[in-house]
Amino acid sequence: MHCIHNVFNTFTEMKKTLLSAVLALGALTAAAQAYEQPKFFDNWSFGLDGGVATPLTHHAFFGNMRGVFGAHLQKQITPAFAIGAEGVAGVNTSSWYGPKSSTAIDNSYVGIYGAVDLANLFGSYNPDRVFTVEAVLGAGWGHDYRNSAAGPDNNYFATKAGLNFNFNLCRNLTLGIKPAIVWNMTDNNVDGSSCAFNANAATFQVLAGLTYNFGPGFQLVRPYNQDEVDALNGQINDLRGALDASLAAAAVTEAQNAELAAQLQACMNKKPEVVKEVKVSNQLESVRYVFFKIGSSVITKDQQPNVEMIAAYMKSHPKSKVIIRGYASKDGNLDFNIKLAQKRAESVKNALVKGYKIAADRIDAKGEGIGNMFEEESWNRVSICTLENAK
Repeated sequence: MHCIHNVFNTFTEMKKTLLSAVLALGALTAAAQAYEQPKFFDNWSFGLDGGVATPLTHHAFFGNMRGVFGAHLQKQITPAFAIGAEGVAGVNTSSWYGPKSSTAIDNSYVGIYGAVDLANLFGSYNPDRVFTVEAVLGAGWGHDYRNSAAGPDNNYFATKAGLNFNFNLCRNLTLGIKPAIVWNMTDNNVDGSSCAFNANAATFQVLAGLTYNFGPGFQLVRPYNQDEVDALNGQINDLRGALDASLAAAAVTEAQNAELAAQLQACMNKKPEVVKEVKVSNQLESVRYVFFKIGSSVITKDQQPNVEMIAAYMKSHPKSKVIIRGYASKDGNLDFNIKLAQKRAESVKNALVKGYKIAADRIDAKGEGIGNMFEEESWNRVSICTLENAK
């Protein structure tokens, strides 16, 4: 009874140690990689095992070796940790501790175990890894079958520790080589020594097992990061703001295009009108027009040829001069338009002086305010350039 009491105390300590190990391993695995939590019926495996077993001491190692066979059912909890149940039976070929059994088997072991995949624990999870090593720790019920002359069958509490060397033939099929030691924790040993974890009450076994894995394994996921999510949301909001601004700018541009198209159509539908005749002293009629956009004194590219024609004429006629009169349409503030008319005249003068090196004293530029020469109001946004030759 004292021995049994020691066994249960030992078993209680083992449970506490195993629970702490499970929690620690789970924390390590979670810190290393994140994965989708599998369902209850995911990642089960079933396998058949066969091999040999022999007493660890007091017997011939190979002389007392016998065949063993069994099966196991396992559930993978995390990539690094699994729990399972197994059963192993020894073939009745010899007697280790007394008369032979009258059955085909003379001992059995049924227990539960925990297995730690060392590759996934200390490295990253890889479902395509070819070779892995598992550390196994288990406990269960041992049973010796005896014939009637030897008395009743013997039951005892047993523990087990070992390694599984697994070769993954494919994702669903694994071949394992499984050396392990099984201790009889209840009975006194043959030499009268105490029971728990004594080599004299232990057997050594080596099993080869073929296991089918029902999958689907563990799906790795990227850990949730609130800072990254907030940063992405900020980028999305910035892009939405930029899109709204672009749409607003496009709407303004579209409205301007519609207005310009309407003005162009009006110009195309209206017949040209001659404002007046300007006769110079040598009877040469030579007038050029430089038109401007509303509210602007900048010479646009389409009006640049008119300025170039004036410059070409003045270079061909060195004694010629040009009279430039700037005008504005009625649109807008009067004071602004008066200044704008002056700027339009000076804009043409500056283009001739700076762009074509025409002497400033050959140019008379002045603003005339609001123009009413043309019936089409937009045509009055103009600088009228009159060329004259010196006598």
